[in-house]
Amino acid sequence: MLKPIVALVGRPNVGKSTLFNRIVGERRSIVEDIPGTTRDRLYGDSEWNGVPFTVVDTGGLEILESHKQRTGRDQPVPLSTASAGLIEEIRQQAEIAIAEADAIILLVDIVDGLTPADEDVADVLRRTDKPVFVAANKSDNLARERAAGEFYSLGLGEVFPLSALQGIGVADLLDKIVIALPVTPETPEPEALKIALVGRPNVGKSSLLNKLLGEERAIVSPVPGTTRDTIDTYLTWQEQPVLLIDTAGIRRRGRVERGIEQFSVLRAMKAISRADVVLLLLDAQDLVAAQDAHVAGYVLEEMRSIVVLVNKWDLIEKDTYTMDAFTRQIRADLRFLDYVPVLFVSALTGQRVDKILPLVSQVYQERSHRMPTGELNRLVEDATVRHPPAHKAGKALKFLYATQASVDPPTFVFFVNDTRLVHFSYQRYLENQIRQRYGYIGTPLKLVFRARSKE
Repeated sequence: MLKPIVALVGRPNVGKSTLFNRIVGERRSIVEDIPGTTRDRLYGDSEWNGVPFTVVDTGGLEILESHKQRTGRDQPVPLSTASAGLIEEIRQQAEIAIAEADAIILLVDIVDGLTPADEDVADVLRRTDKPVFVAANKSDNLARERAAGEFYSLGLGEVFPLSALQGIGVADLLDKIVIALPVTPETPEPEALKIALVGRPNVGKSSLLNKLLGEERAIVSPVPGTTRDTIDTYLTWQEQPVLLIDTAGIRRRGRVERGIEQFSVLRAMKAISRADVVLLLLDAQDLVAAQDAHVAGYVLEEMRSIVVLVNKWDLIEKDTYTMDAFTRQIRADLRFLDYVPVLFVSALTGQRVDKILPLVSQVYQERSHRMPTGELNRLVEDATVRHPPAHKAGKALKFLYATQASVDPPTFVFFVNDTRLVHFSYQRYLENQIRQRYGYIGTPLKLVFRARSKE
């Protein structure tokens, strides 16, 4: 499901991260329950008054360099110098939000008052027809709330005094935002197997696309970030319609350059949301970077299937044990995706490229597999006999019934005597038992536990 995007824009230290956390609230994603998944997030899903949306902290896209990177010095930059140097970078944040977001929050600091950086970004935001909301942060008392009137001079409409830290006024802001979000029905995706190619710049996504198609459909260049937009390309493979979604590269933290390339992250997120199966491309010379784990975490949150492709395998000096060593390293770096297949390819030479679509097709078929109820309940019975769940406060967890409620993604519902007795480790144990019986390779499983209803 493609959710509307709400972007946070503002200069450093106005409280964007605090407001981001406040809006996302206590919602716990699947990723947060799995050890080893990155917590370093630029985005978060939220819901208000029944309206789901995604919040993106544009500052988190690393548009702003550190003072040391900008000046070459370790000591702090004087405020006036720093502010002057940030205006153009903050303007870029606004342009990103205008390009990709459905609504924009301009966060300002009521303690600092109106600054040149605030006025400059307001100049950019006034040119968009997308809804813009000015949030005057740190309004934690009546005097500061009254001072918020200064920001009406930005000409962006109503100003919302709030305290992101204390939660004051955030509800009023969200009430207005969700009303302004687009409610047009989604355009149905074509009946095709949808495959998204994602990864950092220059890992060979466009080259791989061309090799899969057998033609020069996408521009190939050694310059990182050549692909600016997502590119949809159709092909037929063994009478199966396939939609390939090529995306702009996702840079490592601290390496996102200014300009149009910056919002490639948002576009990659949208591509992942559209896909059935995601191909995460790694560079054999660099393997898993923090940003790869971050993207893999988003794929998991979206409950999409995933295949890891290690590209540029032709550039690696190999012996009998090289592939096993690389696989172990990838498994260690992406240990929350131990069920994901890894394929070593070369988009340049075509090595193993012919194995990609058969593997993706297998992953998709297993994503759609339904386990018979009787078989699932026998599996649960056998699993609990071999490894009984631990007691908690003298009470034992009992499984009453299990069923697979849906496919795409595979969702299993377990009726138990008390959901509070379900430990995370036992949930993982059951997932592993299901995978041993029927692989579900490359596909996340959703396990839901419900208590027996009391009549």
